[in-house]
Amino acid sequence: MKRIILPLLCAASLMPHAANAQNHPAIPDEGEVKVVFNAGEPDQKVYDAFIENAPKRFNSPAAPRFAIVGKHNLFYLGIGGVIKGVGVFDWGNPIDDPSDFTTADIPFDTPRGDGGKLQGTFGQSKIFINFVALPGTDNRLGAYISGKFSGPHGAFRLDHAYINYRGFTVGHTSSLFEDGAAAPPTIDDEGPCGLVGVTNNLINYRHSFGKGFKVGLGLELPSVSATTSATTRIVSQRIPDIPAFVQYGWDDDSGWLRFSVLMRNMQYRDMVADKNRTATAWGVKLSGSTAIGTTPLRAYYQAAYGRGIGGYIQDLADLGLDLSPDGDTPGRLSAVKAWGAYAGLQYTFSSKVFSSVSYSHCRAYADRYADGSTPWSEQYKYAQYVSANVFYTILPGLQTGLEYLYGRRVDMDGHSRHDNRINALLQFSF
Repeated sequence: MKRIILPLLCAASLMPHAANAQNHPAIPDEGEVKVVFNAGEPDQKVYDAFIENAPKRFNSPAAPRFAIVGKHNLFYLGIGGVIKGVGVFDWGNPIDDPSDFTTADIPFDTPRGDGGKLQGTFGQSKIFINFVALPGTDNRLGAYISGKFSGPHGAFRLDHAYINYRGFTVGHTSSLFEDGAAAPPTIDDEGPCGLVGVTNNLINYRHSFGKGFKVGLGLELPSVSATTSATTRIVSQRIPDIPAFVQYGWDDDSGWLRFSVLMRNMQYRDMVADKNRTATAWGVKLSGSTAIGTTPLRAYYQAAYGRGIGGYIQDLADLGLDLSPDGDTPGRLSAVKAWGAYAGLQYTFSSKVFSSVSYSHCRAYADRYADGSTPWSEQYKYAQYVSANVFYTILPGLQTGLEYLYGRRVDMDGHSRHDNRINALLQFSF
């Protein structure tokens, strides 16, 4: 099968689908988008263009059921959505969030008698607009916007809003330090605790060259999550974060390995010296996915390590673990060493049924301090995340699934707590 290739938002050419697509492996290669205006363009070709223009995470909607094709096929416009209902039951120390199983949020002081909790949500339901102009040309222009109803009282929350042209992407979307296609499929909207998975305001550039090689470089809006002391405070940031990657793919890019780096310079106020200081941080990451031999078994993997990268790792974001007080020098903050990793397997039984399992671990190493906005003893030390699920496509667009999750959080003082969760899914995509 021939596809239109948009090599990671670069110039188009014709070659097999997987060669540069880098879509999530659980997204079907073949799909049908019904053209309702100016029919004549092959439905599969329209589907391919929408898939290429969309975010790569499993839970991000990509191709609508219906589309408008412009005169002379100058543009494709699709407006779609996902109605996603999830029934949730927790036992242990229940997390009060039916959408995201965030192990960092497992409560410590669960009242006696509250060890089980039944929840449900439609807040993961999403709407999106996917637009591609001049498909199949060097001047291809893509635009995408999506969001879900996971804000307070079901308020709409923006997930993605970006434009891409000739390899450049500008807008609000997944960080270039993320490899969304390498994340294992889960009903849980968040996924593994150690996953590098954040959205950001950014501009980046991606390019493909040679056989299977890709590179990317970006600038992203800085945001610092720090534990401050009485002699320090965070000031307004003025230096962008700089992510980059190089990737090699094989088997027509159905398998790949990506090496990513991240450089950060975070500003804070040293109130002892009465001046601003800059903490330099860095991170490295390996990620990818590959089929295992000729079997219907696929592996997902990621390992990230660095100092001051807590804001980019899902479980550590907003915990004050980019920077923490230097216990030996009042007025100073230090970049916190951290790492996050996961490994997952997916088995595809048929075109309608697949199952996956994954394990993730995330750990932070904040140095001991006495004076901090969060006590050192209560600071996050590490967490574990386990998932096992099965998905069944009843009809095109209609899917159900069942998932078990286990999470455990341990603090610096050694205290731990855990939670178990069952997710039951019913969703319809249109």
